Amino acid sequence: MADQLTILGLESSCDDTAAAVVRQRADDRPEILASVVKGQGELHAAYGGIVPEIAARAHAERLDLCVTEALSVSGLTLRQMDAVAVTAGPGLIGGVLAGVMCAKGIAAGAGLPLVAVNHLAGHALTPRLTDGLAFPYLILLVSGGHCQLLEVRGAEAFHRLGGTIDDAPGEAFDKVARLLGLPQPGGPSVEREAAAGDPARFDFPRPLLDRAGCDMSFSGLKTAVLRARDRLVAQQGGLTRADRADLCAGFQAAVAEVLAEKTRRALHAHLAQTPAAPSLAVAGGVAANATIRTAIERVARDVGARFVAPPLALCTDNAAMIAWAGLELYRAGRRDGMELAARPRWPLDPGRAGLLGGGRKGAKA
Repeated sequence: MADQLTILGLESSCDDTAAAVVRQRADDRPEILASVVKGQGELHAAYGGIVPEIAARAHAERLDLCVTEALSVSGLTLRQMDAVAVTAGPGLIGGVLAGVMCAKGIAAGAGLPLVAVNHLAGHALTPRLTDGLAFPYLILLVSGGHCQLLEVRGAEAFHRLGGTIDDAPGEAFDKVARLLGLPQPGGPSVEREAAAGDPARFDFPRPLLDRAGCDMSFSGLKTAVLRARDRLVAQQGGLTRADRADLCAGFQAAVAEVLAEKTRRALHAHLAQTPAAPSLAVAGGVAANATIRTAIERVARDVGARFVAPPLALCTDNAAMIAWAGLELYRAGRRDGMELAARPRWPLDPGRAGLLGGGRKGAKA
């Protein structure tokens, strides 16, 4: 039985400013005592995407407010925290820097240890917070800025089996939504339109399925949607509602098939190294897409693996996952000093070559 630990977490890697308080009780049961997330959608709406400078300024203005609210909701004070955990990368450097500097100030002022957390590790360790998943397990981390298939072997031990070499799926959803005149964020907009569409009408490519391995590509798929749209516009002078729905359905089906097949390959590779009772988890904002989630769940069911999908609020960017990852690292003896630097790139698996492309929503580590 471990000693009780309570951690304050801060997250500011992209366009969500967040603070949370997470506790692991003496019986090892984790509790989210408070989770506050302030989005920035209204600040970026006019620009059709995230403006890094605006995001960084908003983080600097909101982080202390989020921390104050999280402490108030938890009913605790800084003196009752055991440490401060903060996203130190990867992400938009201005936002990451705002979070790191805020965490340093809190740690110095309150005399608390500081723990740096990799944003992707926060996502990857979330199934342990929500479902108590034991190491090792396989996770598909799929979001607006990242897409990786990872073996999670420990709080600081990750093995990347594959990832996107260009656009992340969420990034591709946003771009397709923009091509079709749908509102941002693109994921929910495309999914809503696709519900009324025919996924078989357009023969969109399934990139890299003809190649071995678990790496993925979504840039060419987005281009195929653009060309199909342009053909329709040239032929009939515009798009009908049915055209838009069919384009969305076809695109969504292609993404789901690629993710499912690559996950299947990764799961078989994982099974070759893992004893009985394997587990497959999915995390990240794109995991909210019902078509994609169903496809991944089917992969797990086909091989008899346990399937874990954290609640949506813990799939998208949040500070509870950072607090939990910080708690695991703190238990393992991790401490960081005031020399901690913000990192735009921070690979989880330093033994693997970096993935190509920076990504509109953050570096692909």
